[in-house]
Order: sequence, then C-alpha cells, then structure tokens
Amino acid sequence: MSFFKKIFSKEKKETLDKGLEKSKESFFSKLSKAVAGKSKVDDDVLDNLEEILVSSDVGVNTTLKIIERIEERVAKDKYLGTEELNKILREEIAGLLSETNIGDETDFTIPENKKPYVLMVVGVNGVGKTTTIGKLASQFKKKGLKVVLGAADTFRAAAIDQLQVWADRVDVPIIRQEMGSDPASVAFDTLQSGVNQGADVVIIDTAGRLHNKVNLMNELTKIKRVMQKVVGDAPHDVLLVLDGSTGQNAFEQAKQFTKATEVTSLAVTKLDGTAKGGVVIGISDQFQIPVKYIGVGEGIDDLQVFNKYEFVDSFFK
Repeated sequence: MSFFKKIFSKEKKETLDKGLEKSKESFFSKLSKAVAGKSKVDDDVLDNLEEILVSSDVGVNTTLKIIERIEERVAKDKYLGTEELNKILREEIAGLLSETNIGDETDFTIPENKKPYVLMVVGVNGVGKTTTIGKLASQFKKKGLKVVLGAADTFRAAAIDQLQVWADRVDVPIIRQEMGSDPASVAFDTLQSGVNQGADVVIIDTAGRLHNKVNLMNELTKIKRVMQKVVGDAPHDVLLVLDGSTGQNAFEQAKQFTKATEVTSLAVTKLDGTAKGGVVIGISDQFQIPVKYIGVGEGIDDLQVFNKYEFVDSFFK
C-alpha cells in the first residue's frame, strides 16, 4: 500500500509537521504506554488503541472503522509486531480516507469557469473565521487573483474592524457598512463591487451565532438569495470554519451548522495549539463534506490546503 509520495514542498511539510507536534506527542506517548511489554498486536493492544484514538478526538465511528481494518491485518498476519503498529496505522487511516475524494488538493485553486468565485464563510465566533478569511485572501492574491472582501458580520463592530485590519494587511478592497446594517445588503454591495472591479474571488464573512438557529438559518438564506440577484449561482462554496482545539465540540458545531445551512467545505483551525489534531481524521471521515483547509500556525502562510496523505504522514511520522 503505497499511498505516500512527496507532494508538499519541504518548507510546507515542515510547517505541517511543526503544527501537528502537540497532537503527535500526545498520541505517541499514549501509544508507547499501550504497547509497553507487548511484542505483538493482540486484543489488549487493540483495546488500548481504540481508547487512544477516541481520546485523541478521532471520534467513535471513525475509530471503530480503523480498529476493524487493523483487526483484518492482524487476522492475516498472526505475528504482527507492535513495532509495526505505527506504519499499519498510517496506512489504514490513509486507506480509509482515500475511500472518499476528500483531501486530494495540493494548492489554493478556484474553478476557472466561475468569475467572480463567491465564497461565503460561516462559523461561530472565536473559531478563527476572520483570520482564515484574511489568510485565504493572502493566498489567492499570491496566485495573482483579484480578491474583494465583504464584512457581512454586522452583528459585532469588532468583526468588521478585524476584517478591515486583514484587508489592509493583505492590501485587498473591503466592502463594509455600519454595525447593525442588514448583512444581505453588505453581501449584495460586495458582489456588485466585485463584478464591477472584475474580481476573481469574493469572500463574504457572516455572523456566527448558533444560539438561535432559526434566525441564523433565515439570515444565511436571505444572504444567499440576495447574492444570487448579482451572481446567479452564488455562493459557489459555503466554508464552515471549526476550531480544532475544541475537539468533539467541533463535531457538534459541524452537525449544527450543516442543519442550519448547506455547508460545502470545512476549514479546521488552531491545530498547532492543541493535542486534538485527530479531530481532522474523524471530521474527514464522518462528514461527507471536504476539509479544504487547516490552520497550523499563527503566520499568514500557516493556513494550508488539507491533503490527507501529507496530514497522515505528518501525524504518524
């Protein structure tokens, strides 16, 4: 099973390795305790492994699938040694994720036939939504694309100001109104401006309130409807941003948001500050929604395109 071939540049790979360091250290310290004194993979080792995967936020359903795959390997090879467990884990998780077409990307790209390409970003406050938008704008701009931002999270003045800071930093235009303005009106103006300026990418920030799902649903539906008056098939992507450091809570948010609106892709942030990096494996497997981006550091270039093979390779290195 040779899933692993070098895809990322050395520098990008090093950033990913560093960003997953805490998750990796936590996982392997648990794993080495689980196999201490054991020479082969037996039921005890598998039980311990199951516990470790669940406590690493891989999620129960995904963990059971991984254990099942490893059990099949053990059944074929009765004398599978514990020293091979790391390699087997790496292969079986990559194998599991390769059954979906999720996480195959290697670079920041947009479809050629959509201009402007409209990206609507959703997620609760505090998950790194605005930062993700800023970093995305920077990556697209580096590709030579013209980007326009829309501050449609008019619920908080801080959200508008924070997006303005990113727009200034990346040097891209931003469309904003006063706090309390109609978010759909901001989205409409942003798309209109994007079309007039010949923008390649328009990124719309939205308010992240889940305590009243009905209002959120209505607001997002209205924003979409108003955007379609300018660009008939907008938005082309609804990106849900999740905070990876919240582990299982990220699963819960994904569930709630996918009920409130149609989500077409995911970004998992703050993986560098947590030992819960396993959540990306679980989310990739459980939601049939592609994880497109992962945040592995504070720097402007530390938002990466999620590639499942590079991720698993770094996690189990």
